[in-house]
Amino acid sequence: MWIYILLAVCLYFTPTIIAFHRKKRNKNAILALNFFLGFTIIGWIISLIWALTQDGIVVISKKE
Repeated sequence: MWIYILLAVCLYFTPTIIAFHRKKRNKNAILALNFFLGFTIIGWIISLIWALTQDGIVVISKKE
């Protein structure tokens, strides 16, 4: 029985696991969205898409 619970938790937090594995810049926000709205299908899908998208390139310019 506990294996089904563990499997359900892993499936529920799949977007968060992906975000932490990919070292996303907004991984904590993805975790919060997944935790609070993941039970809705739309919240889970949004957090999954967010976890799978590539972070934008940050350009730091040096002032001289």
